[in-house]
Amino acid sequence: MKVNRRKLLSLLGVSPALLAGARADAASSKGQSDVGGSGGAQKFVALSPKGTPPPVQRFSMAPTLNTLDGKTVYLVDTGFFGADTLLEQMADWFKQNMPSVKTVFRRKVGTYPENDPKLWAEIKANANACIMAIGH
Repeated sequence: MKVNRRKLLSLLGVSPALLAGARADAASSKGQSDVGGSGGAQKFVALSPKGTPPPVQRFSMAPTLNTLDGKTVYLVDTGFFGADTLLEQMADWFKQNMPSVKTVFRRKVGTYPENDPKLWAEIKANANACIMAIGH
């Protein structure tokens, strides 16, 4: 089986230029001449093809509840495989063990990182707590 090294390295997030620099450094440390013939170790500078992520917006944590008795807990499915089953089991647990807790199951629109302003507004208006099944 032939492996496309460039594709494999890109999946791992490693630039082939970085490995080329590592080979040149290793060759010069063994006393071998480098490709350019200058006698010194070559230095390669590579930029990540992933770019620079946007800055993270911080939010303060929600206040901690002393009890869940009489509270409403939203169970939010983000679409991760099996999350709906887990949340249904959690709702059943609350019914059996804490019947005073009201659970509301909702499916979030889109994938985990996508915004769902309508759902967030509903949770903010009606929920005392929220459990999101985000996977892994």
